[in-house]
Amino acid sequence: MKKGRPFAAFLVLLLCTLSAKAQGTFQNLNFESANVAASGVQAYGTFVPIGSALPGWTAYLGTVQVTQVGYNSPANSTASITLLGPNWTSSNAATYLGAGIIDGNYSVDLQTGENPLNPSPAQINASIAQNGVVPAAAESLQFKAFETTPLTVTFNGNALSPIALSSGVGEDGVPYTLYGANISAWAGQTGELQFTADFNGSFNLVVLDDITFSPNSVPEPTMLALILIGGAALAARHWRTKRV
Repeated sequence: MKKGRPFAAFLVLLLCTLSAKAQGTFQNLNFESANVAASGVQAYGTFVPIGSALPGWTAYLGTVQVTQVGYNSPANSTASITLLGPNWTSSNAATYLGAGIIDGNYSVDLQTGENPLNPSPAQINASIAQNGVVPAAAESLQFKAFETTPLTVTFNGNALSPIALSSGVGEDGVPYTLYGANISAWAGQTGELQFTADFNGSFNLVVLDDITFSPNSVPEPTMLALILIGGAALAARHWRTKRV
């Protein structure tokens, strides 16, 4: 039986490599990799390192990169970036202008408003960004969002033009829209993917979740993977036959 173990280990490694290639190098696109202790709503000013809250991402208030983000502690009128979950509730969402979890355990709230860092400019945007390689087979970028302010999506500084594909209701009863944007021109390229909640004159927000590439960033098994699985099954059967 031990003779089959190296082959099985090789197969697992190969399938993992194929999966990684299919999804590019972007990570934590559904924000479920957060490494924070579960909590309910907290007072504004409860911050955690961005590496714990949003692994793989960078965050900006205006043009200033920040190293900490809020955790279940949205601001009332101040620009902020906040991780929501997993004990965030629908009543919390109702209190904070509908900021609620869209899917899974975590979503990210980008809030525009007063500048907490400098006196000028007085009001600023909130952004998250990540550098990575767009999957070679990607045709579109898709994501779910709840917005009360305009959202800008860019890749390497190039503005994408998301269009609404469908709608739904999130975990906290928050309505969201599934958007899609053409990313095929940058398939296989390395660059920065950025989502920005744009200040539009008052305290407003965008909640993001489930960012994927189509074909999906967590793909169904590729044809090559299926062939390898089938080949492995036949090889194992042949090996067992020889052993009998």
